[in-house]
This record gives sequence, structure tokens and C-alpha cells, in this order.
Amino acid sequence: MSSLVWVELDAGSPDHNLCEIRGSNKFKGLHCAVVKSNAYGHGVREMVSLLTRADWLAVNSLEEGLELRTLGETRPVLLLGHVPLSRIDEARQADLRFVICNFETLQAIRELPVSEKMFYLHMKVETGTWRQGVLPDDAILMARDIAEMPGVVLDGIYTHFANIEDTLNHQYAEMQMDTFQRVLDALQDEGLTPPVIHTACTAAAILFAKTHFSMIRTGIGLYGLWPSRETKLSAESSGCTIPDLRPVLAWKTKIVQIKEVPAGSYIGYGGTHRTTRNSRIAVLPVGYADGYRRSLGNTGWVLIAGRRAPVLGRVCMNLCMVDITDLQGISLEDEVVLLGRSDCEEITAEMMGEWMGTINYEVVTGISSLLPRKIRKGAEGVY
Repeated sequence: MSSLVWVELDAGSPDHNLCEIRGSNKFKGLHCAVVKSNAYGHGVREMVSLLTRADWLAVNSLEEGLELRTLGETRPVLLLGHVPLSRIDEARQADLRFVICNFETLQAIRELPVSEKMFYLHMKVETGTWRQGVLPDDAILMARDIAEMPGVVLDGIYTHFANIEDTLNHQYAEMQMDTFQRVLDALQDEGLTPPVIHTACTAAAILFAKTHFSMIRTGIGLYGLWPSRETKLSAESSGCTIPDLRPVLAWKTKIVQIKEVPAGSYIGYGGTHRTTRNSRIAVLPVGYADGYRRSLGNTGWVLIAGRRAPVLGRVCMNLCMVDITDLQGISLEDEVVLLGRSDCEEITAEMMGEWMGTINYEVVTGISSLLPRKIRKGAEGVY
């Protein structure tokens, strides 16, 4: 684990962002913090310790859920991904709630002996995203089956929006909500409504109070990132309270070599950059193996003492080079900001996503889990 490349997390921002999202529509119910994929690249161990005001946690896989229990996490944990049929009893024994969207999983549960521990299932309804989800016409049958099974509880029901973030037209999301509401109404008619109902991701939680039900289930916003430019524009035009989202993460490294390079020199693999003047180059110990993508070469820049230094040539697996010709007072092992703020300058996840041709989600989740995550507490520094 390199001490030359690291991620810093601002200690106060996760709970601040959680409260801001809740406050945008004065939500009073449960708040589920989505910490899948190593907490969106931020470090799950560190983030769950900082999200003290979250009521529930959600992850994708059984392995992630078991990791939370190993860390001593006692809050309700919801598994959003498929649990292998051969391992569903592990989820039960670890008190992990998990998604149910097919009848094969119910059959596997039937074949297990009843235990003192219960199965707590959350039925995901397919409303138009066409990923996981039971078809609306099958949802009532599935709920009836669950109601008849000893040791099994239909604890929740939910869906996920397909097109609520990347558009200013929310007609498709409205259609999904109508489909979900019809399923809820049918469950209510049969007395099968589960206690926990949740549909709201970050965008829905901010924009549409009617999506809240009894729990909101938010991810990207907890990390201080907007789901999209369209979500922020929709919030601004709707007249709702705009949450003050504060980025949690900064990504940093240090200079490991400084060298003088003659004019006309080719930098890096493939010779994709040629210097046009005598130049001063800083070598950084970070590359695409760390999540600093190859596409950043000749496109992105880093910050050194609040000043921009362009990335020259191709990003290597473990190294990249930046131009410091016009920067004075730069020394070996000076701090370099890859993502975050330095003095008055800032590189955002959205900016880096544009350089990479992707979105902020992929930028932060792509940061290697092998890099150390350090918690920064205000002016007291990193600990």
C-alpha cells in the first residue's frame, strides 16, 4: 500500500450531506445510505464510521454485507444485488436483508429449515429499468407466497428509476411511479403491504417528495456529488430547497522526481506529446492501476500549490508526468492534488469525468481500493 498516493475524507461532510438531502423536502422517515462498491470509492470502513445519522446501510453483494458485520456494524443492512441460492442462509445468519425478485430464490428458502433467525426480504418491482425486478403482474403472487412461508417476512418493497437523473423531462419516472403505485394498491387491498417502502435515489429524494414513502435510499449525494447537471437544474427550477452538497473526497499524491527535458523530447509511451521548449517535468507515482485513467494523458491537469500542471503524454500503469515549467518553487515530494481543492483552484469529479468521457460516479468508484483512505477533521489535519 503506497504512502505516496492517498485519499482524504472530510469528517464532517457525510452527515452534513445526509441532513441536507433530508432537509430539501423535510423528510422525516428512515434514511438508507448506499455504501456499495467500497462506498463509491471512498472507503467503506471509513464512510460507515462517518455516516452516523444514517438509519440503514445498503450494499450490492453478500460479501459487502458480511464485511459490514465483520466491522461491527449493527444497523440494518440491505443487499441490493443477487444473493447466490447456495448462500442465502449466510445472509439470514448475518441478519442481512436482501432483494427478492425471482421465484427460484423463494424455492431455495423453502428448502432450508426454519430458524430462530428470520429471512427479511425486500421485493423489487420491475417498473421500467429492466434490470433486477419482479414483473408487476407477478408481485402479488410473490407477496402471497412469502406471507405463507414460516420464518420469512416481506420487510420491504421498492423500485429504481431509470431516467430521473439525466433529463429535465421526468415523464418516464412518473410512469414508473404509477406502475409502482398500482402494485402498492393491490398489496394494500390484500393486506400485504410491507412496513418499509422505498423508491427515492438522491435525485428523487431532492426533486420529488412523493417518492419518499417510509425510507429514502441515497448514494451519490451522500458523497457530496450531484447525480447530474440536469438534476441540479431541475432542483433550481422547481423552487425546492437546494441542498448544500459538500464533496467528501480529495485524491492526492507527491512528486517523486523533477527533471529538465530538452525541447523536442517525446514524453511517455508512444511519444504522444513532444515538448516545444526546454521544459521542467514532474513525475507522479500514480497511474491507471490506481484509477487515474489513461485517457487523462494530454487532457487533464493536476494542482500543485494551487497552480495547474498539465498531464503530458500517456498515463502509465503506475506513473504519469506533468508540466511544471511555468511553476516556481516546486520541490521533490511536494503535495499534488489529483482531485479536490488546492488554494483557490479545484478539480471536481465532474470535471475529471469530462476529461475521461464519463460521469462522476465512475471517477470516484474507479479509485483503487488498495490506496489508503485518511480522515481529515477540520483544521486538525489528517488522522
